[in-house]
Amino acid sequence: MSGVPSDGRPKAIVPNQIEPVSSTGADPEKNGGVDRIVHEPPRDGVSISDKDSTVFQGGVQRVRAITSLWSKNTMWLMFILLYLVSFVDMLLVSVQTSLNPYITSSFHKHGLLTVVSIMSTILGGSSKLTLAKIIDIWGRVEGFLFMLLIVVIGLIMKATCKNIETYVAAHTLYWVGHIGMMYVVDIMLADMTTLKNRMIMLGINGTPSIASTFAGPRIASLFYNNLNFRWAFGAFAIMTAGTSIPVVGVMLHMQRRAQKVGTLEKRVSERTWWQSIIYYFIEFDVVGIVLITAVFSLILLPFSLASYAPNGWASGYIIAMEVLGVVCIPAFYAWERYLSPVQFLPWKYLKEPTIIGSCLLYCVMFISCFTWNSYFSSYLQVVHRLDITTANYVLNAFSLTSYIFSPIFGLLIRYTGEFKWTVFTGIPILLLGTALLIPFRQPDTHVGILTMTQILVGLGTCIFTVCGQLAIMAPVTHQEIAVVVAIWGLFGSIGAAVGSAIAGGMWNNILPGELYKRLPEETKNISATIFSDMVMQMSYADGSPEREAIVGAYADVQRKMVIAGVCFVPLCIGCVWFWKDINVKKLDREQTRGNVW
Repeated sequence: MSGVPSDGRPKAIVPNQIEPVSSTGADPEKNGGVDRIVHEPPRDGVSISDKDSTVFQGGVQRVRAITSLWSKNTMWLMFILLYLVSFVDMLLVSVQTSLNPYITSSFHKHGLLTVVSIMSTILGGSSKLTLAKIIDIWGRVEGFLFMLLIVVIGLIMKATCKNIETYVAAHTLYWVGHIGMMYVVDIMLADMTTLKNRMIMLGINGTPSIASTFAGPRIASLFYNNLNFRWAFGAFAIMTAGTSIPVVGVMLHMQRRAQKVGTLEKRVSERTWWQSIIYYFIEFDVVGIVLITAVFSLILLPFSLASYAPNGWASGYIIAMEVLGVVCIPAFYAWERYLSPVQFLPWKYLKEPTIIGSCLLYCVMFISCFTWNSYFSSYLQVVHRLDITTANYVLNAFSLTSYIFSPIFGLLIRYTGEFKWTVFTGIPILLLGTALLIPFRQPDTHVGILTMTQILVGLGTCIFTVCGQLAIMAPVTHQEIAVVVAIWGLFGSIGAAVGSAIAGGMWNNILPGELYKRLPEETKNISATIFSDMVMQMSYADGSPEREAIVGAYADVQRKMVIAGVCFVPLCIGCVWFWKDINVKKLDREQTRGNVW
């Protein structure tokens, strides 16, 4: 149990006690010095219970001290400010998703659409584990500011890029920052809520997607038609910074107030500069992060890159990437199991069946969805002749449904306390939605029916996400929330990367051949050019042989992608079967303390 030492005896926390602290139980002296941290005193004469006792790291101590002092008005002000941050972020995601096919096509690399996604998704997911340690050791504000800086730099690079390589690098940087910012926002909301109310507030914080679903594509269309994509990214760099600064201001103000009244004292480090570098290098497990990132990057990227290599899968560097990726798997295991002073993945949490099942469910869900959804926007615009706005309305019906129903399921869990049996209701809905994708992914299918399937799948994944996120947090204490949520997010990123890799591999290996086979003889010589440029694909008139060839090739590859994605859905049943039946209303402890909701 968390908070209980290895000898099995509960450890009470003594107010104002100063003691050496290591975030992972390792000897701090061996890691190069000591952090001396003062524990917050109990409030209202109530000591921290033995069941909830744990050595809180600096970042967790700070947020606990802050929430113990702020008024209810300040707490609700923070909810509103975090909501504004989420609103601008989700609007930006919708805009850049709508523009991505046109940006890659402007560099004549439309087929690399999933490469842009895979690399950013892998790094975004992996970086959460480092970020979890940053916000636990240093603080929520520090992590939030760091991610904000990365987002702004990435957007500036996007606005000024001159080639596809720079754009991929810029998008990767931006996506890591975006994922990190939203992750810190989620952790802040977890800090501010009790377990039974948490999914209500996390669900409400996702509702900006309702507006961004409709506003984002329209804004993207206006920028594309009247200016260009560069102005869009420049404008959002300013807006993102503008909405984020007030959050930082409130948190820093409350932190200084906590220090003044004595509920929070500054950490005193006895390490030298060089010892600090070694300490944090070990604490953040840099070797483990590099290895796990290399595993997924080197294994998944060749699926999208092979068709662009000189000899396809026989190319030397493609083979080398796959071999090195596979070799990194046992290397990562050996490092974490036997060599790492601080484990990258806390194994004791991964032994918990509810946490394992939730992580696997999130991974499988994303594999299924990203396999058929990655090129769906291009399919809608090329095959069904939808403009940017309408195509992304259909595409975003998936997320729109999820964000509308998330607070509703959060309320249901609040009053029943059950999340295991709630998650089972999502299985038949998701099965129905994904099964209908196969017969309806045809060029003659009405757009309204395509939208209906998006809604059904969105409702099923909504139930999975709400229950899965709560399942991750229920078995742990406040100290471990950031870590387990990061692990959960990593599995989601792995699933998204695998799904994107499958989609990219099928698109880049099936579509060119189908297109060449169907084109008339006089245009077969430009089939590669047609394949790489979505704007050119849409330029052919209805009824022309080129148009018929393009539509037929798109329909063939999309149908195969849908079938591949549907095959993963039955695995979801096994993922939730082993969850423990935890009633959050009956838990004896709260994971957060202070003035929280």
